Amino acid sequence: MPNSPSDPPRRITVQRRGPLLVEGPVEVELEDGTTVSSDRFRVALCTCRRSRRYPWCDTSHRARTPAKAKDRPDDSPQEHRDD
Repeated sequence: MPNSPSDPPRRITVQRRGPLLVEGPVEVELEDGTTVSSDRFRVALCTCRRSRRYPWCDTSHRARTPAKAKDRPDDSPQEHRDD
């Protein structure tokens, strides 16, 4: 995908704890030298490396949150009476 000076710059949107959103089409060169491409108008590039479709984001960054305190068993000492 050649770029010329007359081509508008690609817009990349950075999201906190999320993927990089890149206006497409895009071509991505991986660490091993292989190239993958997408002709979509916008792609999400994985930044957490959890994606099963790396380098494309599959929303694996959305880790499950720990159970809320009210959902956890009560760890406080309980009074015990022997009657």
